Amino acid sequence: MSFHHWLLRASIAFLIFFLTPMISAQSPKVLQTDRVDIRAEVVVDGLSHPWGMAFLPSGDLLITERSGRLLRVSSKQSGDNSKQVVTGLPAVAVHGQGGLLDVALHPNFVNNQLLYFSFSAEEMLGGLKKIGTILARGRLVGTSLSNVEQIFAQHPKVNSRHHFGSRIVFDNAGYLYLTLGDRGQKGQAQNLENHIGTVIRLHDDGRVPADNPFVGQKGVATEIFSYGHRNQQGAFLHPLTGEVWTHEHGPQGGDELNVIEAGKNYGWPVITYGVNYGSGTKIGEGSAKEGMEQPLYYWVPSIAPSGMTYYDVGGNGAAFMSNGISAWQGNVLIGSLKFQQLVRLVVDGRSIVAEERMVSGEFGRIRDVKTGPDGAVYLLTDASNGQCIRLTENRN
Repeated sequence: MSFHHWLLRASIAFLIFFLTPMISAQSPKVLQTDRVDIRAEVVVDGLSHPWGMAFLPSGDLLITERSGRLLRVSSKQSGDNSKQVVTGLPAVAVHGQGGLLDVALHPNFVNNQLLYFSFSAEEMLGGLKKIGTILARGRLVGTSLSNVEQIFAQHPKVNSRHHFGSRIVFDNAGYLYLTLGDRGQKGQAQNLENHIGTVIRLHDDGRVPADNPFVGQKGVATEIFSYGHRNQQGAFLHPLTGEVWTHEHGPQGGDELNVIEAGKNYGWPVITYGVNYGSGTKIGEGSAKEGMEQPLYYWVPSIAPSGMTYYDVGGNGAAFMSNGISAWQGNVLIGSLKFQQLVRLVVDGRSIVAEERMVSGEFGRIRDVKTGPDGAVYLLTDASNGQCIRLTENRN
């Protein structure tokens, strides 16, 4: 872990531990799981299709709404008084599955206040409205963004409402990764001339790293780090290995969990464990092909995964385990939209050795999952009256 990552985590953990928890007046639920009873409390409600979240060093929580708002939720207040709208965002095209999407802090946010966010933007091209994913950054002071600049734009923009991907991850070296869906143009996920169905890797200012796998190749989009993806809506940096893990939606079946490696082809739509919607007919050439990566794990039928975290309260978080869930250390937690579940995967290296489906139907569609600096697990629910929910171990 870099010094800046360590400093940011330590600052957040210290402040959240000593600040009043941002819990609403709603009564908590106690739910049973295989290994531990958990306590679920609503942090804030009244959210309009929330999509992503990030913790600030102050203990406050940033939440994006697909509708185009960025909210700052205070750790010192509860209810509606805790929510403030952050100003200074650029125009967001709320279109189908698009809108304001993920949000992430620069690893050195404590010193530079740089906030990164992804969103869909529109443009009229050839008489048609075309939509694409944009990555931007700005300086956050209080509830105001300034010096906002676009550092990446997906090429090409397309006339589609679907599959924006859009999770943001920084690695330990400070490189930035952005997941991009196939936008419903499934054949383009094998075309290295564009960004459709890829993971891109950039410097923090949007420059292309010299060691990206396709730098120097004619006719190739040099931002590409990996390709052959369908719609990746969950990603995290593995704290022990430094690897970027993602998951992606399959079609009818075939959701995947992958470790992202430089230059690798993850197969869509040539190989998949899913089938065509409705007809159930075969897609591509089957489920395996030489030169294309196999997933670490896959789901048939689909769970419709969205949001993912590696549960780790080691290191700086160890002192705060009383607020956490000790039984889940080292597990991967994934939200399920379709089954309204929190999916827990037990991991051994790169093998998934067990799976548990939790909180089925208790909260609705789970859009994002994050490990908080206090050791709690935070969920966002995808609804017009969405919520942020905090899970801790119930020890009463």
